[in-house]
Amino acid sequence: MIQKTIESIEAKIKESASIGEENKTELINLLGALKEEVSELSKTHAEDAESIAHFTQASTHEATKTAKNPQLLKLSVDGLSSSVEGFETSHPKLVDVVNKVAHILSNMGI
Repeated sequence: MIQKTIESIEAKIKESASIGEENKTELINLLGALKEEVSELSKTHAEDAESIAHFTQASTHEATKTAKNPQLLKLSVDGLSSSVEGFETSHPKLVDVVNKVAHILSNMGI
């Protein structure tokens, strides 16, 4: 299910007219890394991995909408960032990838 969610996010990014090509490329690359990291996390923390995938999906949805709602984007990006709290030591690459994704999506709402 997590893999399908991330594949859905990738498709949404590729189809989005509101994302510049540079951000699309960077986000697609980050999603590839996220797929690997979340897959690894799901072996020991399945519910946390699902939360990360769902918050990534919600954040992407809000960032790619034509009529953006800055409050909803902020809430979803904050949720995404919060979803990896506590994994800094055990999964530092996951935290780094999620924070980069959150940063890009957050900046798209400006």
